[in-house]
Amino acid sequence: MNSVQIRSAERALSVGTWLIVGGAMLFSILTVTPLMERHSPKGWEWTAPILPLVVDAAVVIVVRLDAVLAALGGHGGRWPIALRWMTGAMTLALNVADSALKKDLVGAAVHAVAPLLLIVTAETGLAYRRAITTAQSAREAQLKAERAEREQAATERREAQERRVREEREHAAQLAREQREHEALIAREQTAREEAARREERERIEARERSEREARERREQMREQQQAERERLEREAAQRRELEAREREQEARRQQQERAEREARERAALLSGGPVNEKLPEDKARLVVHASFGEGLPVRAAAELCGWSTGWVSARYQEHRDGTGLVLESAS
Repeated sequence: MNSVQIRSAERALSVGTWLIVGGAMLFSILTVTPLMERHSPKGWEWTAPILPLVVDAAVVIVVRLDAVLAALGGHGGRWPIALRWMTGAMTLALNVADSALKKDLVGAAVHAVAPLLLIVTAETGLAYRRAITTAQSAREAQLKAERAEREQAATERREAQERRVREEREHAAQLAREQREHEALIAREQTAREEAARREERERIEARERSEREARERREQMREQQQAERERLEREAAQRRELEAREREQEARRQQQERAEREARERAALLSGGPVNEKLPEDKARLVVHASFGEGLPVRAAAELCGWSTGWVSARYQEHRDGTGLVLESAS
């Protein structure tokens, strides 16, 4: 059984026990109270229910504490047993006393049912609880032992696994060490061969470099000679180009001076005519305006020299200031 089933059985036992105890207590109070009323002193009949209540309270205490001790696996000793049997005997005696005094055997037997059932139920419930507690303790001990065995087995498997892994690791490390030693031996042999090959290659390279260096030195000497010759020729060419540039510059200055003198003579010729009474042709008027602008004459003076209006002359002056007048004059 699992823990749920055990708790269900304990709950059924507890509910049944308390139902029997409650019924027996009620039956005992209803049976014993009339008897106590007849045997109580005059005026004290109201105390009749006290005795059955006291006896039944002792029964409740016994049943409850026995249930707690049984659940805990304990034992109260001789006094709980004496109290249990004494309360049971008192309940039985009080319930059958009235019928026994009347010599009614059937009534005594009928009234003995509830007390006897209460006594047997208390003893049986106690036995059941002790048996359940014992079985539950045994089951817990068994589960604990099984859990310990499983833990031990798991520990042994883990140790075996760790030992196997350690052995595999050590074997792999040994194989790796042997492999490294073998590779190191092969590497040393390969290194020796490569060193010999490099030494031979280095000697060949050194020989080739010597021959190339000698050839390079010869080429360098020839290149230096050619460079010196080329630099000499370049210096001579530069001197010639410089001389030619100076000559061209002198020629340009001379031509510019001649052009300026010619333009000055032309302007003087254009401006020497004085004011005119009628308009000059437009191309000639433009030349006069251009000469007047170059000489710095005012607009009115230029208008008198060409015969055109001051507005037209002002427009030509503005063209010369903007630079378009020079283009037009050149085009004309």
